[in-house]
Parts: sequence; C-alpha cells; structure tokens
Amino acid sequence: MNILVTGGTGYIGSHTAVELLNEGYGVILLDNFSNSKPEVINRIKRITGKDFRSYNIDLLDKKRLGKVFEENQLDAVIHFAGFKAVGESVANPIKYYQNNVVGTLVLCETMSRYSVKKLVFSSSATVYGTDNNSPLTEDMTLSTNNPYGSSKMIIEMILRDLYYSDREWRVSILRYFNPIGAHESGLIGEDPNGEPNNLMPYITQVAVGTRNKLTIFGNDYPTHDGTGIRDYIHVVDLAKGHIKALERVLVEPCIDVFNLGTGIGYSVLDLIRHFEESTGIKIPFVLSGRRPGDVAVCYANPEKAAKTLNWKAEKDIHDMCRDSWRWQSKNPDGYKLV
Repeated sequence: MNILVTGGTGYIGSHTAVELLNEGYGVILLDNFSNSKPEVINRIKRITGKDFRSYNIDLLDKKRLGKVFEENQLDAVIHFAGFKAVGESVANPIKYYQNNVVGTLVLCETMSRYSVKKLVFSSSATVYGTDNNSPLTEDMTLSTNNPYGSSKMIIEMILRDLYYSDREWRVSILRYFNPIGAHESGLIGEDPNGEPNNLMPYITQVAVGTRNKLTIFGNDYPTHDGTGIRDYIHVVDLAKGHIKALERVLVEPCIDVFNLGTGIGYSVLDLIRHFEESTGIKIPFVLSGRRPGDVAVCYANPEKAAKTLNWKAEKDIHDMCRDSWRWQSKNPDGYKLV
C-alpha cells in the first residue's frame, strides 16, 4: 500500500514516515520545504534502509499535485502540511488561511478526482479554545482565539461536510497536544526556523549553547507552581498513533476525531526539572508576563484513542527529554550541513 505524506519532511511527518516504512508501507513524501530541509529525506532513508519517492511541491499547485497522483498508485493520504506558528498567524492571517485551508481544499479536490478518499488529518488541541476544562474530550464545543487554530477548526468542518456528502470518504482527525522528543537514532528531530515557538526546542537550544536562557511566560497561573501545564507526548508515540488511525480508515467508513496525548499534565517548571534530571544540564531561565491566549491547564483525555484505535502513549517524560537532547546534541545547528 502506498501512502502520500504531505509535509512529510517536517517534525511529525518525518517520524511518521519512518514508522510507515518500518511497517512495510510504501511512502511518497510531499513538501515545499518552507519549514523543513531536504536533508531529512536522506536521514529517513538512513534510519529505515528503504528508498521512496519525494516531491518538492506546494499543495496550492494543483497541476503539479495532480501529477503526483498520476505517477503513483496511492491508497491513502496523511496530511501534515501547514503553517503552525500561532503568533505569525495573528500577524498574517491571510497567509494561514490561504496555505492551510485552501491547500487542504486543493488536496481534497485532487484526492476526489483520483478516487483516493482515505485521509488522516493533522489537527491540533488549539481547537478546544480557552473555555473548556481539562482533561479535554473529543465531544467538547470547539472555539479558537487565533487564525492558526481557526484554520484547523475550519478544515475539520470541511472534512465532516465532505464525509456526509460522500460516504466513500474515510477520515480520521487527530488532535495533537504537545509533541516533543525525537527518534532514538538522533538523526531526525525538531528543527524550527529562527526562534522556536515551542518550549522543548527552546530548552534544548539553551542546553546546547545556541541561546543564553529560557523565557517563561507567566508564573501566576492557578497551578501548583504558577506556570502553565501542558500534555507532552513523544513524537514517536504520536507517529504510531497515525499508523493506527491509518489502519482504521483503510478498512472502515468513518469520520472520527481522536486526541493524541498522554493524559498527564506537566508545568513548564516540571519540564525543565525533568530535562535537567535526564541530562545533567542546568537550564537558566527568566520569568516574564503571560502571553495573550495562553490557558493555565491543557491536557488530553486519550481514552477514545485507546478504546477505538488500540493506541496509547508508551514513552514517559524522561524518554522525551533524553531523546530531545540526543537529537540537539548530535545536531547543534539542526539539519544545517557543515
């Protein structure tokens, strides 16, 4: 079976490609490298010892995307491609709606034209907004407070409408919490462009000496230590969740939504402490004010994925910290080639 992976050289896409190849799937990667590097393709091949096709294509390029479907016998699509920086989305909402929403529409139109109607979609816990209390369940009312989250919520609505209009479609929507960690080889990991938007790559860049200190936004939340609590999940566990969701859409008509998280919340200071314990490296930090839109507590109820997909996260917080550091220490400049 051949699976098209859009955004396949990104952080989560690359780890999912590895798991797909290890499970015996044929993989076709598609990426425009706006937030990733071509070197990732070589690293995936090194890890798996397997070859595959890859395309440097933007999803908005309908003609070239169609060629990918013509040149490959595709069975399903795992759709990661999309911009994901919340702050940037606030500053440039049109860019996010154009890329994320319109790009997905072009993809779905192309899938329909070539009768490839099995899709696993990369959504986000941001669709739960700020008014729901944790643990978050898939049946809660959705809302967002930034264009990135809104783009994910709009796409979820589009996919539901698509399924109800044509029951040949089989769709799994996966709402991620906070992926961290890296492949145990240290060959692939999170390599953000510029200043990291997420906590763990900021911590590892401080640890490796790229940055002087970490800034913690908010220390007056109603939590045990005043800092925000999040659900961190190892990226390899997350990737394996995509395999389980794929197995479901390959055999069963469905429109499903699943949380992919651990169900355990760690504060910012908890994560720093666990990283220091796992690596022996002290992380200097300074405290700053809250960022607009941040909630005090956000963690998943992952029971639906456990029951329906037979999936649960297996790696603990020390695995996440250790593997994050292995990646960063082996690749202090990320995928930048010396």
